[in-house]
Amino acid sequence: MPVQRIGFYVVLAGVTLAFVAVLLPFYSAILWAVIFAIVFFPLHMRLERRLRGHANLAAGLSVLICVCLVIVPGLLILSLLFQQASAFYAYLQRGEIDTEQWLAKLEHAMPTFIRDRLHLWDADSVIQWQERISSALLESGRAFAGQAWALGQNTLQSIAAFGIMLYLLFFLFRDGRALRQIVWRSIPLNDRHTRKFISKFTLVVRAIVRSNVIIAVVQALIGGVAFWALGLRPALLWSVAMGILSFLPALGTAIVWGPAAVYLAFSDQWAKAVILVLVGVLVIGLVDNLLRPPLIGQEIKLPDYVVLISTLGGITLLGMNGFVMGPLIAALFISFWSTFIDENSLS
Repeated sequence: MPVQRIGFYVVLAGVTLAFVAVLLPFYSAILWAVIFAIVFFPLHMRLERRLRGHANLAAGLSVLICVCLVIVPGLLILSLLFQQASAFYAYLQRGEIDTEQWLAKLEHAMPTFIRDRLHLWDADSVIQWQERISSALLESGRAFAGQAWALGQNTLQSIAAFGIMLYLLFFLFRDGRALRQIVWRSIPLNDRHTRKFISKFTLVVRAIVRSNVIIAVVQALIGGVAFWALGLRPALLWSVAMGILSFLPALGTAIVWGPAAVYLAFSDQWAKAVILVLVGVLVIGLVDNLLRPPLIGQEIKLPDYVVLISTLGGITLLGMNGFVMGPLIAALFISFWSTFIDENSLS
């Protein structure tokens, strides 16, 4: 390979890394602009056909639809969530939830051999654990309330990221076909592999976002209504928590309604505890099993353990962006390795 060619590749790699570093502060805005563009692009194409090729108008209307359908409701729910989290923190601070009394009931309800083992410990140790659990509840409430303050402090950065996302989304809608061709030509694979990569990428993004959002909304609504009906406040806070945790298969909403049922049981509200468990297992728990297969489709369905591990890993590395990126990377990993194995078996 000529020296000039090697030099060109070195410069190309360096410039690419520098460009990625420049974009990193706004990677979330760019990521969600791409996700919204992929999910809503079929709708945009229908709008463009109805508007007889007026690309700018169609792109502007598509952005407006994204704002009205997704972003504005999301911001309203987030605002209400922080309000209820702050109220819950004040509720804990005033001592209206007597954690020490609740822990005493929990200890009394335990089997005798467990209570005997606890009493073998130093009494101070048991008291320390009770204090730690009480302080953990207070810290959780303080963390929720603190997030609202942190968002207020970073308002300018959030507005800038939001503006960049909408600005980029407009051009992704308007120039989506041309950008697709550029990406197609730049991928160093043959046409068959490139076509498979791009189709798999768009299919997985649409399926993951569509299925997760629909399932989260349905489970959050059912859980919120159940919590409200059973007198568990603040119902909206727990509803949103179940919606977020529903992105985790296998565990999901049980992380919220399970402890709530235990709390009701040890508060001598056995009927409410049984009702909540029945709703959680027979209604909320079945929503995922009933809706996920038709929403995702058999062709890109991943095993539950792969979805769980990749989602947790994605969230650990990338925050909330990871609930899309984790399963997406896992799906592409399995797809490419399947292609590699199939081709090697034929050769």
